[in-house]
Amino acid sequence: MSDSPNAEEFYKKLKYRLEETTTWPSEYLYKFIVKSEASKIDKIESLFNDAGAVIQTTESKNGKYTSISISIEMKNPDAVISKYIEVSSNVNDVISL
Repeated sequence: MSDSPNAEEFYKKLKYRLEETTTWPSEYLYKFIVKSEASKIDKIESLFNDAGAVIQTTESKNGKYTSISISIEMKNPDAVISKYIEVSSNVNDVISL
């Protein structure tokens, strides 16, 4: 997603909204959904672990997907967007909410 024109527009709008609605630095809540594969979950967690993030995972009722919620203090909207791009670049088939 990070390479498409739609992604570029999405991140541009997100940056604008974050600048208008939030005082930085601020706590930010990321939400991702992936297939319940340990390698994908571990990869996402590893991208945030060194920054003092609070990470919660919830498996879907049938166990096919896992929701990952990550609460972390971010410096500014650019840092938020950078993490989204990092996750989508390193984990296949991740859904960012």
